[in-house]
Amino acid sequence: MTNSLIIALQAQTGSGYQTIIMFALILVVFWFFMIRPQMKKQKELTKFRSELKKGDKIVTTGGIYGKIADIKDNVVILEIEDGARMRVDKAAVIKDMSDAAKQ
Repeated sequence: MTNSLIIALQAQTGSGYQTIIMFALILVVFWFFMIRPQMKKQKELTKFRSELKKGDKIVTTGGIYGKIADIKDNVVILEIEDGARMRVDKAAVIKDMSDAAKQ
């Protein structure tokens, strides 16, 4: 009776370590495939926004295409068409369209 109790306790201890190892592996995989790429993408977007300059053609999160007329702190003045300007927050700028084909 005591031998079977000892064997049962040893089996439970081994499975506890296996559970911890499996949980750790799941966390590592989650980190490399979900969190790390998202952090890299966010860092690239922050760098892009900090390097904006007058004359860049951009797209906002709302889908507005324009050319940067002026930049002040966290505000970008966009020239939508000849003479039409609007102010948008720098955080709304998502894409550089300078290389895109003219339409």
